[in-house]
Amino acid sequence: MNLRKSLVLFFAIAVFCSSLLFTSCNKDNPGGCTFTNPTDVATSAEIAYLQNYVTANSITAIQHPSGVFYQISTPGSGTNPGVCSIIRVNYEGRLFNGSRFDFNNSTNGASFTLGQLIKGWQLVLPLIKPNGVITLYIPPSLGYGSRAITDGSGGVVIPADSYLKFDITLRDVQ
Repeated sequence: MNLRKSLVLFFAIAVFCSSLLFTSCNKDNPGGCTFTNPTDVATSAEIAYLQNYVTANSITAIQHPSGVFYQISTPGSGTNPGVCSIIRVNYEGRLFNGSRFDFNNSTNGASFTLGQLIKGWQLVLPLIKPNGVITLYIPPSLGYGSRAITDGSGGVVIPADSYLKFDITLRDVQ
């Protein structure tokens, strides 16, 4: 009986220690990242609007299953980003009326954790690799939704329910 209890205890400790070993090295959760891959999908009305927009403007774009439309100019090479990746990008964001609301074209680019960005970026940016270039056409539900984005003085920079266009160069993935 004593030997049996010892064996049970030994196996319990072995299972516990091996679970600690494998969870501490979880490659799918580097650094304890808690972001998950989004599964959001645009409404059919938003997708129809985007389809009409790209057609009317003679844009050759691919529709992602989420409803974001995109064009890959350069696929890049190396590692695709994941939702927990730190990315370094150059980008320009515009409303569909052509008004630019944000950009970064500095030598170093801007760094973000992909999971902290709008869903449209999270869903489609993983299609390219470092030095890849992509243009995104994002519906409101995968952008900023029904909230307006304001600047430091309270002026509206991105109106609520805006469709967004981003030109993005992915500089690096960590």
